Amino acid sequence: MRLVWLTLALGVTLAGMNPADASDTPTAKTPADQAATDDPWLWLEDIHGTRSMEWVKQENARTQARFASDTSFDKTRDAILQVLDSDARIPYVNRMGGELYNFWRDKTHPRGVWRRTTLAEYRKAEPKWEVLLDIDALNKAEGKRWVFKGVQCLKPAFERCLVSLSPDGGDAVAVREFSIPKKAFVKGGFELPVAKSDVGWIDEDTIYVGTDFGPGSMTASSYPRIVKEWKRGTPLSAAATVHEGKHDDLAVSAFHDRTPGYERDFVSVAKDFFHSELFLRHGGKLTRLDVPTDADANAHREWLLVQTRSPWTVGGATYPSGALLAIRFDDFIAGKREFTVLFKPDQHTALSSYAWTRNHLILDVLDDVKSRLEVLTPPRMAGADDGWHPEVLPGAPALSTVSVVDTDPDHSDEYWLDVAGFLTPASLERGVLGSTPAETIKQEPAFFDASKFTVSQHFVTSKDGTRVPYFEIAPKGIKLDGANRTLLYGYGGFEVSLLPHYSGSIGRAWLDRGGVYVVANIRGGGEYGPRWHKAALKANRPRAYEDFAAVAQDLIKRGVTSPGHLGAEGGSNGGLLMGNMLTMYPQLFGAIACEVPLLDMKRYSHLSAGASWMAEYGNPDTADWNFIKTFSPYQNVKKDGHYPPVLFYTATSDDRVGPVQARKMAAKMQAQGHPDVWFYENLEGGHGAGADNQQSAHMHAMAYDFLWDQLK
Repeated sequence: MRLVWLTLALGVTLAGMNPADASDTPTAKTPADQAATDDPWLWLEDIHGTRSMEWVKQENARTQARFASDTSFDKTRDAILQVLDSDARIPYVNRMGGELYNFWRDKTHPRGVWRRTTLAEYRKAEPKWEVLLDIDALNKAEGKRWVFKGVQCLKPAFERCLVSLSPDGGDAVAVREFSIPKKAFVKGGFELPVAKSDVGWIDEDTIYVGTDFGPGSMTASSYPRIVKEWKRGTPLSAAATVHEGKHDDLAVSAFHDRTPGYERDFVSVAKDFFHSELFLRHGGKLTRLDVPTDADANAHREWLLVQTRSPWTVGGATYPSGALLAIRFDDFIAGKREFTVLFKPDQHTALSSYAWTRNHLILDVLDDVKSRLEVLTPPRMAGADDGWHPEVLPGAPALSTVSVVDTDPDHSDEYWLDVAGFLTPASLERGVLGSTPAETIKQEPAFFDASKFTVSQHFVTSKDGTRVPYFEIAPKGIKLDGANRTLLYGYGGFEVSLLPHYSGSIGRAWLDRGGVYVVANIRGGGEYGPRWHKAALKANRPRAYEDFAAVAQDLIKRGVTSPGHLGAEGGSNGGLLMGNMLTMYPQLFGAIACEVPLLDMKRYSHLSAGASWMAEYGNPDTADWNFIKTFSPYQNVKKDGHYPPVLFYTATSDDRVGPVQARKMAAKMQAQGHPDVWFYENLEGGHGAGADNQQSAHMHAMAYDFLWDQLK
């Protein structure tokens, strides 16, 4: 995927516009246009401009001097870096053919190495790895600062791969063909310059490619609008167009399923984050799969699975939101619509994910935000009814998360599980359904003494009567005197679930100091499936903020903490959450860390990839602004308001949300005279704000030290 920036006459860089769309004919001003005219901090939207970067440099120096220039900060940063660089971490793997592949960063390899080993070797305490690509060596040879962004290899041989490399950690990547046997890039092979590209193998001489083909080829959301079929040895300009989407689509892509006996080609047109159309490509024609646009359809071998997001009436039956349905693919194409229900949610459960093995389907189910796994076996013969009966897959401790991290669906019933809890270091388990129970292959070390803490789950009633869960990690025997430094974390958007997980960084930088750590499972997330997400969409977005505030109030009411000792942290959509805690509920918090955030909701759809999120928030250039303005922190922060200390941090290279919203919010608050408004911008790292472990440790340490310092 790729981001297009265009410089306009105002000298401001904006996303989602195309020179071909320009016209000399005057047009009516949109609310965003008027906002730009009225915005004195518009110049900070010039991401790499001299004036903007000089402001960033000054703010970085001020924040660095205040929170990252003493031995206390060094101690926090080094403690986090030891976790990130530890050789004892689990080297998570994915199987390709007969070998296991891993990407690894540590102190010796800050940008990382892509490597592989065998299962027999991986079982050893210190396996021997075959290094395929050393990113640090590549950077030294090319004089670059590449950040590894993933790889796609052509099965079944897995000898040719498409490697994605970002110049700064952003979403825009260069793509190069790589030969595993030669451990080198293929001279004259498939190669794309830096762009928000989407690529995939068809065969050894053909790939699908969506990229920046020139003016008009990207969507308003900054992703590919056109997908083509590109033959080896021909110029990209000669690639044959497969499908063209519309300018206001989110993205267009294509993929080829190489499963022997079930080879199929598909084209996907994402209309927005939650609606898409899936087409079967056959004989040069596209046939749309007749499923709801908000459902997730996935073909595997002879089966088509459909996961609903809204109630669906078809074939004389109505299926609820959040259900998983199955039908034979050929039957569906022939017009049949008799689905089998594989999962049906209730008030406490949701389907988190599913994964195929060769002969089975594993469901990952959340039950009040706690994991359990079920195994289903499909009928062996057409028309048979000897399967799809669930069996529980054991191995989920209380208050934990168990997730399937890899399977081998083409060849075996092997599965790999990641098992972790807030106080339980992650373990990587491997099993084979029907023959070998899951056994622990790798165990994460304990990075802090978990015996001093306890985990509990609580529920609070939000403003509208909704029951909202949250997890609390606190010292054993905690005194409920309101004096505990407490950090409340949240996200609440895009159907993303916040599940129990182990973090050595949080343990060392927060819990070991005596702090309390809390995770709020507010609406907007996916903890209870689509209904939980939809409850905070668009005009209902404030429900997420009410939920977070309700958790904060419950912590105060229970005596866990008090406003002066309660901090909040969130990033991206969670950064928007923090902006609204700052402007809506400032009386509840003693400090807020607002990371890679959305904040200017009047202009967000015109900045970076913002147009892609209008299904989540609404379109500010329409009547939607009437409700969006109620949760737009940049517009709602007031000169006469009383706000807690706040740290905004972002990255220059973030080409998803972009750094400009954090810049403008900090500048506006400082100009209004608010004390304790701090800003820091990392140059690299993209939306993750860190291109390597050193940068990540620095950013996280700054946030934790800022919060700890302010919550005295």
